[in-house]
Amino acid sequence: MLPSLAVAAALLICVQAHASKELAQKNACLACHATDKKLVGPAYQDVAKKYAGQSDALAVLTASIQKGSSGKWGPVPMPGQPALSEADAKSLAAWVLGGAK
Repeated sequence: MLPSLAVAAALLICVQAHASKELAQKNACLACHATDKKLVGPAYQDVAKKYAGQSDALAVLTASIQKGSSGKWGPVPMPGQPALSEADAKSLAAWVLGGAK
């Protein structure tokens, strides 16, 4: 029974990661961000490194996604996504914090 539980957990993680990448594409996040290189905004891997070990990282990044931010990564502000649901913003934030894999 344990191996099948591990397989189910692995599949769930893969589905969530895929869903978050699709969410990023759907909401035009990838127009300014990439996984491993700076475009207009920072690379998702750099964001994950910056917030690593920060206890409120998920909440902070979720808020930045929904409300936007400026001055954290340079002079170009990130516009908010106020129409994005809290659940979708949190899903994107978790995906980014995981290195966007």
